[in-house]
Amino acid sequence: MAATLNSNTYAMAVKEVIFKKVTLDGEKLLVFFAPNGDLKQEYLIDIHQLRWHSLLEQYCIPYSSKHVNYLFMHFRAHKFFVDYTAIKTQKSQATPNGVTKIIYKKTAHPEFLKELHLFINWMKQQRYAKSTIETYEGLLLVFFGVFDQKTMMDIRRQDVEDFNNFYILARGYSFTYQNQVISALKLLYSYNQEDHPLPQDLQRPRKEKKLPQVLSIDEVQQLLGSLVNLKHKTLLSLLYACGLRIGESLSIRIKDVDLDRSYVHIRSGKGNKDRFVPIPKQMRLLLVRYLNAYTPKHFVFEGRNGKRYSAVSARSVLQRALFKCGFKKSITLHTLRHSHATHLLENGTDLRLIQELLGHHSPKTTMIYTHVSSSSLEKIKNPFDDFDL
Repeated sequence: MAATLNSNTYAMAVKEVIFKKVTLDGEKLLVFFAPNGDLKQEYLIDIHQLRWHSLLEQYCIPYSSKHVNYLFMHFRAHKFFVDYTAIKTQKSQATPNGVTKIIYKKTAHPEFLKELHLFINWMKQQRYAKSTIETYEGLLLVFFGVFDQKTMMDIRRQDVEDFNNFYILARGYSFTYQNQVISALKLLYSYNQEDHPLPQDLQRPRKEKKLPQVLSIDEVQQLLGSLVNLKHKTLLSLLYACGLRIGESLSIRIKDVDLDRSYVHIRSGKGNKDRFVPIPKQMRLLLVRYLNAYTPKHFVFEGRNGKRYSAVSARSVLQRALFKCGFKKSITLHTLRHSHATHLLENGTDLRLIQELLGHHSPKTTMIYTHVSSSSLEKIKNPFDDFDL
């Protein structure tokens, strides 16, 4: 059945939303619309600062790079393909150095679409994370949408280099985006097991050495203290108190919480690894209060329909809290996990224990917090302090 899949049917199954930047009466707006009419109310209800613009006859929110990222993550969580190339191409179709960008056609070769369908099914059978499957699917559709006249066997190393130079770099996309494209292509061609040299030819970009953004202990306390809703306060508190990823927190079932031993069982975390994480005393008290008040049935955090609470809603809660506190830092839900690890390190917790608590595969990942921690830097004796100026 899969071999006779109609490629047009598969292409139409991909929901798409398009972002544009519009300036009206001096106000910069981030406008978005779905060319196939897929913007149902369920996708709009949790969007912060959303409004219908009667003149444009489209939905919009105030424009900022932070809002672009927020809206991108919102629609990706709802399995949309997000086309935001218009934001970067409104001024010119050329890059600052005069290199013309290659254009994404939004369609791909029918033979590739059949292969992609089989590949996605294989990833599901191999128990790849849902987010990984959705990311790879979207990136491969973009790549083969650029080279829409080519099948998998027609792609060569020069095509990948052109895609890097004239699509990714020309649009100013990140190291992470470029690296994920390479990962998606490598896995696709490895799965296909064709005698094709492409996987061996692909080279990853030089890794960036960015340090994670963290909040101070006072800032975390201010942020969590600003939350009035008990469910919201408990969820964000758990992210910080236990250093959890948002996907891990939302996947916790009632049976995974052992209040007697003050542990939570994190199942199938990143890399499909289980681990036990201790629940601090104050967090336990807050969790008990929340469970007694909300009495969830299956997941610890459930939405109005009784299903698992969504990451999109959690991000919306954080955005409203940040606005209320007046924080100017670029903060995400993952920042609470970074802050947890940094504060543990500053309080003298052994790095190996932090690695276990966070579920890091390699100690090198945990080592990054030694560069963020202020306690070690404050011990440095700077000769400038002895100057009498």
